Amino acid sequence: MDGSGMTLRGGTAEDWDAISNLLGRVFHHTPSPEERGVEGSVFEPERSLVVADAGTVVGHAAAYTRELTVPGAIVPAAHVTGVGVAPTHRRRGLFTRMMHRQLREIADAGREPIAVLWASETKIYPRFGYGPAAQRLVMNIMMREVELPAAARDGRLRLVEPLTSIAELTKVYEDLRGTRIGWSSRDERWWRFVLADLASRREGATAQHGVVYESADGPTGYALWRTRSRWNDHGPDCEVQIREVVAAGSEAYRALWQFLLTIDLARTATVSFAAVDEPLQYLVDEPRRLGSNLSDALWIRIVDVPRALTARWYAAPLDVVLDVTDSLLTENTGRWRLTVDASGKASCTRTDDAVDLACTVLELGTAYLGAVSPATLGAAGAIRELTSGAMQAASTAFGWHRLPSPTEVF
Repeated sequence: MDGSGMTLRGGTAEDWDAISNLLGRVFHHTPSPEERGVEGSVFEPERSLVVADAGTVVGHAAAYTRELTVPGAIVPAAHVTGVGVAPTHRRRGLFTRMMHRQLREIADAGREPIAVLWASETKIYPRFGYGPAAQRLVMNIMMREVELPAAARDGRLRLVEPLTSIAELTKVYEDLRGTRIGWSSRDERWWRFVLADLASRREGATAQHGVVYESADGPTGYALWRTRSRWNDHGPDCEVQIREVVAAGSEAYRALWQFLLTIDLARTATVSFAAVDEPLQYLVDEPRRLGSNLSDALWIRIVDVPRALTARWYAAPLDVVLDVTDSLLTENTGRWRLTVDASGKASCTRTDDAVDLACTVLELGTAYLGAVSPATLGAAGAIRELTSGAMQAASTAFGWHRLPSPTEVF
């Protein structure tokens, strides 16, 4: 308890309704009883922090225990979520207190070398060392204006009910998860959360549909979508809202997109979670008609520098001394020698050797997923090169052959 009479404490299962009410006010949404139940199904009270004022919950921050795919590996990552302060209690330092304590607890637990989040306000999280590590492509497709090349295929498409097809969807997802940077682990509980089809969230659209691409080896792709019926003076003007397209190989990928972009009575398709290097851009005959725009996606916070840097793999050999500054988790501050062998595996140890590159922990997080080059951060003045050639070598090593493809807000 501080001098204001407010208490920062760990959450409990009994706090959930009050937390749900608070987050509804913060994010300008009134949760239905159905939404409370679905969101509560993934709530981890032991990873929740609550600020209480005279017994009323006025602040909250939490994390989910999940894994995240990074270049060459899958690592435990604290999935930070549900952060907010009541409008009556803003500008009192409560947000800062929660974020500092959360980072300290993650670091002390020693399980997760990184934390990851989606930022509702992007100017907030750099204060706590989070860097913008991945973008996403948002598309508003003019369906009648784009065409995919015809291609022979051996498999077939089959309509499914998503919630009763979790086993098939899981097989496809897990077959690919190890190579798709930015994907999070999904156990049975998380699949049910992702597929929850709440009427209160449809905004006039249909229930969620699913289609599986099946080859001789079983399911190798799937797509999730819903439609919103619209008509205008010219006739049908339906919108296809594409939630997720997951495919192993170009055959399944083409077949799923061909299906989605030729649905009867539809004229527009919207996609909120596509990769910046989404292959669809290089398949269609009129890529401008995809209506592509960039948006921020995953923000990464390095919690444990040596563990984080050795958890991922690298695209080229490297031997560089990094001078890292971290004002919140001071054990990260200092000189670290990052050495990568010919296979891409790294070691990271403390050193007193001369510095090659200097940065804060935020820049390490920004470069961590391979989407943002250290050279780009150097051009912005965020990373300083003290040894000629070190920036180019680090940029080559930190890069990856595919960009991140975040698939869900958590």
